[in-house]
Formats: sequence, C-alpha cells, structure tokens
Amino acid sequence: MNRDLLRLYAITDRHCLKTLSPVGAEKSVSGAEERPTGMTAGEPHDVSSLQADGEAEALATAVEQAILGGATMVQFREKELTGARLEQDARAVQAVCRKHGVPFIMNNDVALAQKLDADGVHVGQSDMPAAEARRLLGPAKIIGVTARTVAEAQAAEAAGADYLGSGAVFGTSTKHDAKTMPLETFRAITASVQIPVVAIGGISAANAGGLKSHGAAGLAVVSSLFGAADITEAARTLRALADEVVADR
Repeated sequence: MNRDLLRLYAITDRHCLKTLSPVGAEKSVSGAEERPTGMTAGEPHDVSSLQADGEAEALATAVEQAILGGATMVQFREKELTGARLEQDARAVQAVCRKHGVPFIMNNDVALAQKLDADGVHVGQSDMPAAEARRLLGPAKIIGVTARTVAEAQAAEAAGADYLGSGAVFGTSTKHDAKTMPLETFRAITASVQIPVVAIGGISAANAGGLKSHGAAGLAVVSSLFGAADITEAARTLRALADEVVADR
C-alpha cells in the first residue's frame, strides 16, 4: 500500500467531540417543547431517531474537518454503537471520506466493511485473524493489524497485513485496556517488518516529536484531534509533526 496514506491516521471517537449538533425536540425559552424544523403540529416524530441523525452528522462533520486539516486516512471506531446505529454513523463518515478521496477503514467489523464496501478493516489480536479478513475482503482491500510485540508484527505481516498499528506509545485515555509500550519496543517492531507501522496511543502535538528516528510511517490520533476545539487546526499541526516524524524515520 501507499505509505503516505498512513501519515496522519484519524481514528474516530464520538465521546471526544466538544459538541454534538442540537437535534430532536428542544425547549423554547418558555420551557415549552419545540418541534424539529419542518414538522407540523400533531405530526408524530421519533426524537431518538432525530438525535441519532444529528450525532451521525456531527461525527461526519468532525471527520471532514480533520480531513481538511490534513488527515490522510480515517478509521471508524465506535465501540459502543451496534446494529443500525453503527451502520448509520459509519455510512455518514464513509460518505465524507469518499467525497475527499480518503480511505475509510472499519474497526474490527469485517461483515460491515463488506456491506459498505469499505476501503479496508483494522483488526486487533483478539479479533478476526488477518488471514481470514484478507480471504473475505480480497486482495484489493487494506488490512491493518494491531501488534504489540515483534512476534505479533511478524505474524501479521506473514498473514497478509498491509500495515500495523503499534502502541500505546504514550499513555492514552481512549482505550482503557492499552498498556504503554516502551519506545524501544516500537522501534524493534518497525525494524522487524517490511510493512509500514503506525504509532498510536496518547499522541499529541506536545509529544509527537519523541517518535522521530523510531521508524514510524505515520501517527494515529484520537483525542488530540477530535477533542480539539478547532479540529482542522489541530489536524494541520499534527500533520506537520507527522511529516517531520516520517522524514526522520
């Protein structure tokens, strides 16, 4: 795969967003319920459905802001969503990615990746094996695998992975089961495989420079991007740092 696609890898987390679009029935200044725009008196409406629509739109808007700032790939990772809601939000984000020509990667859910014709999937060590994901998705799709050891990295490469995600290189609050990985381990992983390795875990503008000379093909970011007050500006800053890190691999 083109390594440059991994330069600034945005991973979604709706809980990081500062705000979500106002949706559904709202209260007026007087406290009376106001109908959503376009609805007439007496017309039934599903507030939960409207809220879901609004949150999907808010997430898609945040992703577009990240892309406009320089994000080069997007992974849809919304662990708390299931079923129709998961698909709804995924489609909204995918539409933005397609609009801008940025690869859309599903986290873990190979079946939904197939249904949406996503550009690829990222699987963890406890998810579907990379070889099976490759068999189901075919040779043209991007397969990413989480690897925390040299052995896992080499096994993933042998199974047909296109890239690896390794970390947490710094402490992270978005994945509670992630243990911090010594940078020496990250460097050993990048040196042990031919496929590109993306650094993930607690990466911010303040610490990204510490990944120089460790072989990273890109930076995977979550809260430092989607938790920013200005997502586009945060993406610009992180993209510039990612370029520096990759240039000094």
